[in-house]
Amino acid sequence: MDDNYSFSIFPNENFVDLLIFQYGWEECKPLHSFGPAIRNHYLFHLILSGHGVLRSAGPDGADREYELSAGNGFLICPGQVNTYWADEKDPWTYAWVEFDGLQALKRLEQAGLDMAHPVYRFRSPLAHRPVRQEMESIVRSKDASPLFLLGHLYLLLDALTQASSSRRELRNQSQKSFYVQEALNFIAQNYHRDIDVQQVAAACNLNRTYFGRVFRQMMGSTPQEYLIRYRLSKSMELMRSTDYPISQIAPMVGYANPLHFSKVFKKEMGVSPRTWRANDEQVRRQPARQGEDTHE
Repeated sequence: MDDNYSFSIFPNENFVDLLIFQYGWEECKPLHSFGPAIRNHYLFHLILSGHGVLRSAGPDGADREYELSAGNGFLICPGQVNTYWADEKDPWTYAWVEFDGLQALKRLEQAGLDMAHPVYRFRSPLAHRPVRQEMESIVRSKDASPLFLLGHLYLLLDALTQASSSRRELRNQSQKSFYVQEALNFIAQNYHRDIDVQQVAAACNLNRTYFGRVFRQMMGSTPQEYLIRYRLSKSMELMRSTDYPISQIAPMVGYANPLHFSKVFKKEMGVSPRTWRANDEQVRRQPARQGEDTHE
């Protein structure tokens, strides 16, 4: 393995609450940069040493620059345009983990992180240690089991919350959480059928407009966006674990028309299903260094 870089793909997607997509670390060269680009999932970087700059678009679309150094972290949210680069004289080394899931947004907000607040700062120097330990437990464990990695992701998010200088207390939203959980259960049981948002709302005994507002508030996305992402996640699971052709996978995840499925997949993932499958197979067959393009 390269002494300056490590990259790994999470080996399983049979998880809903939290799911890791990839993780690694890199000792960057001077002015090494990435972007501008958009991610499909949450991507958190912890700066281990050195300096760099993050340019990130806020909810209003305006770009803001943040000068960061060891002990800081930064978050990139799904759909957010960003660019970041290493300092010329003291380039940073960072570790990263890309993840998503039903609990992702809520846990990040509790740690004081969201699209409007992408920079993470510790409340004290000592508080930094558990966060770094949990991050390293993930990125240094290339051959660990999915449960080991997910367990340390939960511990990482807890450590981020406990150590944050801008920790937030979440309001009690038990009734709304109940409605959303009902919706998630309905989608999980029926995603392969020809269902729409109206049917999901009806299953929760809610008006569609009110249901959409509650769902977005709790999940950070619309019901339609979540349904699409859930179906695509299941399609990727099938592409990775079976030899079924795309035309057979499409109806298995709720798309009767394979051409429509391919169009939705490419819009969300940036590549066609066939290209994604080929790239995924290639990355999993090659050493860690060969996965660099997936992150950068």
